Amino acid sequence: MKIDGNPYGPRAMDPHIDWRTPVAQAARLNGTICPKGQSGLQTTYDPYRVVKVLKRAGARGEGKWMTIPFAQAISEIVEGGMLFPQDGGVSVTGLRELYALKDPKVYTSMAADATAVQDKKMTVAEFKTKYASELDKLIDPEHPDFGPKNNQFVFNWGRLKGGRSEFFLRFVKDSFGSTNAHGHTTVCQGSIYFAGKSMADQPSGGRWTGGAKAYWMADTSHAEFIIYWGANVLEGNYGPPLKVPKITRGLASNRLRVAVVDPRHTKMAAKAWKWLAIKPGEDAALAMAMIRWIIDNKRYDEKYLANCNKAAATGDSEPTWSNGAWLVKMRADGTGSGFVRASEVGLEGDADTFVCMSGGKPRAFKSDDTSNAVEGDLFVDNTINGIKVKSGLQILSEEAHRKTIEQWASAAGLSTADVLALAAEFTSHGKRAVVEIHRGVSQHTNGFYNVLATMGALNTLIGNLDWKGGLVYGGGAYGEMGGSGRPFNLADHPAKITPFGIDIIRGGATYEKSTIFAGYPAKRPWYPLATDVYQEVIPSAGDAYPYPIKALFLYQGSPVYALPGGHSLIPTLRDPKKIPLFVTSDIVIGETSIYSDYLFPDLTFLERWEFHRTHPAIVHRVSPVRQPAIASPNEVALVYGEEMPVSMEAVFLAIAERLNLPGFGPGGFSSGANLTKPEDYYPRMVANIAFGDSAGDVCPDASAEEMATFAAARKHLPKNVFDPSRWAGTVGDAWWRKVVYVLNRGGRWWSYAEAWSGEHVKNKFGKLVNLYHEKPATTRNSMTGEYMAGIPAYLPLSNSVGRELQHNDAGLTMITHRNMLACKSRTISNYWLTDILPDNDIGIHESDAARLGLRNNDRVWVISRANPDAVWAYGPGLNKPMVGKVRTTNRIRPGVVTFALGYGHWAYGASNQTIDGDMIPGDPRRAAGIHANAAMYVDEHMRSPLSDVVGGSAVFYDTKVFLAKA
Repeated sequence: MKIDGNPYGPRAMDPHIDWRTPVAQAARLNGTICPKGQSGLQTTYDPYRVVKVLKRAGARGEGKWMTIPFAQAISEIVEGGMLFPQDGGVSVTGLRELYALKDPKVYTSMAADATAVQDKKMTVAEFKTKYASELDKLIDPEHPDFGPKNNQFVFNWGRLKGGRSEFFLRFVKDSFGSTNAHGHTTVCQGSIYFAGKSMADQPSGGRWTGGAKAYWMADTSHAEFIIYWGANVLEGNYGPPLKVPKITRGLASNRLRVAVVDPRHTKMAAKAWKWLAIKPGEDAALAMAMIRWIIDNKRYDEKYLANCNKAAATGDSEPTWSNGAWLVKMRADGTGSGFVRASEVGLEGDADTFVCMSGGKPRAFKSDDTSNAVEGDLFVDNTINGIKVKSGLQILSEEAHRKTIEQWASAAGLSTADVLALAAEFTSHGKRAVVEIHRGVSQHTNGFYNVLATMGALNTLIGNLDWKGGLVYGGGAYGEMGGSGRPFNLADHPAKITPFGIDIIRGGATYEKSTIFAGYPAKRPWYPLATDVYQEVIPSAGDAYPYPIKALFLYQGSPVYALPGGHSLIPTLRDPKKIPLFVTSDIVIGETSIYSDYLFPDLTFLERWEFHRTHPAIVHRVSPVRQPAIASPNEVALVYGEEMPVSMEAVFLAIAERLNLPGFGPGGFSSGANLTKPEDYYPRMVANIAFGDSAGDVCPDASAEEMATFAAARKHLPKNVFDPSRWAGTVGDAWWRKVVYVLNRGGRWWSYAEAWSGEHVKNKFGKLVNLYHEKPATTRNSMTGEYMAGIPAYLPLSNSVGRELQHNDAGLTMITHRNMLACKSRTISNYWLTDILPDNDIGIHESDAARLGLRNNDRVWVISRANPDAVWAYGPGLNKPMVGKVRTTNRIRPGVVTFALGYGHWAYGASNQTIDGDMIPGDPRRAAGIHANAAMYVDEHMRSPLSDVVGGSAVFYDTKVFLAKA
């Protein structure tokens, strides 16, 4: 078997072939795929793969296991009890006890009243009186805003794609009723997502809401100038194979010019017009220098920025508009607060009626008004009705003018000439210039504001959103979950619960409203502007803040290995008193699943269903469908009388069966349809894709030839994986051939030319884009008590309580990077890759190496304030040294060192494990290289990984280290 890219889709071929191309013709074409994809076979057939359920037989992390039957594991997890005699006979709470509150109507009523308690409209005593018969179901009756005991079940995941995510959340939220379902967003580029959400929020009822957890990228196919800022697009960052052909053709044809802002000379920098080796964490300083120059030289799009509402934008043929001309109320200390409402200055209007100055006079307007165009004055500093006001753009201008361009350039560690040249070039291409960013901008303590200054302000100033060659939101996906006439509503649930209560990471929650508000700083940060704060789940459980948890399920994730400062999580994971039940689903015994109480095998990407959907860099509508291609080696479980390979779906179905959870089993859908097997769910999603965008967009039926091809391609699969009669019965005769049509092509896509309409992209964001951000400006930082900034701002690097980072005089800033041959965790098992690059190294500038007396291939310890011993202390008496070899180069900023992620394992087959009394020896090839995340900064206040406490990002790039010869 060989893995190739799908020529039907834009991820693997540019331009991609038309979706209606017959399968027999498409089979002759091979799409592009990266080496990691080619080697994926070795992930599936890894000799260290877990194929049976493991239960720990020693202490957590000791590496001692026993295999047990799937049904026994489910029974023990659900019922609890004295499951681990080696722990001293402590009784473990099972999921049955945590499934405490069950009535959806009670959930709804309690949720409303818990909010009333937070809003001081109801006392705790009144709440307790009203719900006296239900108090035993709450975590703590004195704190009703914690919610029910159900919330003490936490589901945390690493890599989880569409389709499976909805299936899993149906279990966790809709059926079990826990609010604690948290993804990995912040370990990747969290502050990009949540700054993007803030940029996209819309006014509604006096609040700001509706912005998606998403961000924007360049329309690479048509851009004339792109600044790749902290984005390693030729080796990672959703680049290859999606972007490489577009970039290459653009450069070769002289249509595209590229600049790179990065401390490391990436492969993209080698092809760039200009490389700016910025100081890590000083991204906003460079952005502010550019903003100041753009404003001083009037190189902004004045016409675009003056549009205050949709009607004005439409009149100028602009798909979006900004709030740069809207008036903001100023506090006495000179900081911006909320926007001025019309009623505050003697004009008529509701809570969503705002004010600008137009021709020097106040004028009221609504943002989404399509009839009454309003254009505002851009730079306003005035007093109206006794209220000190400034326009959003005025406030941004003042922030940029806090320093001279020379001072901003110096702060960023760059030459003024380079900064001026970059700003001039960026503003010389009309709408076809873009700042495209990735994690190098966001994974700092100031990441949220770095993003607002770079992706946000710079692009907004030139008004390039939704334009061909500009900043784009992505083409979206077909509605896999149903709705709008599609055949199946996968959200259909006979007794859906809407969970309530503060979640364990305090995402989207307001500290000051909570019943545990106790002044500043809070015990741990609250994240009113962010969710999925990956690095907070385990430390919060360890601190029992805001409450203790009883069970943690971790799916396809390794926070210990992946997180900066991940070693700080290990003491909590090893302690059953802090996390009484720890269940993982993994394909191997990894660096975090090594601490499991129970480890369930999962399916690899060649064995499972997934719906990858879109990405902001893809301007076409796309719905790729990953489907089982091979039989799983996992043991087979019997759930609801159905045979299926053990997987996370099987685990949730089995728990649902034992607890008799609504939403699963016979009659699992309110329509009466069953949900007893994954194939009752996923083929229906494919049918919704087959429907398309509208009733006139329904796909054709597969021909007899294609039906035969479909069956022949799956004849090797066992019935418990592929049962064509079962699949056909699930979707019905009217949709079966259409489902086959989609599955034969691996999904559905717009044709290549369909993505653009004139000078715009077809799928537009098409709404207000916030240059000024009212929600942050009126929200207090839970650690300092200060209001957050409402504009793209320059903030120094700091810990959670706003204090300067302490490095014990270490002088080298450590960053990380990706190469084409490795990803964060799984690729160490792919020997085709490690045969090419067996290990990694520590890149250091030649001048720093000479100063330290280091040469190529010298082995060095990586030492920091957070880890003076330079080890991963991962188990009882078990240590992994942080030692790596040096590679000297002049292609990195002096004072910065870097290492490639994906190496230096101590689990994932790298260490000995004992199963059923037999020792499985580790492979030293998997331990090769260095993984230096354990040197990264551990926050003094939290004793856990450093965070951007506004945008939620885990902080990778703000640690300073020593290198000492080993």
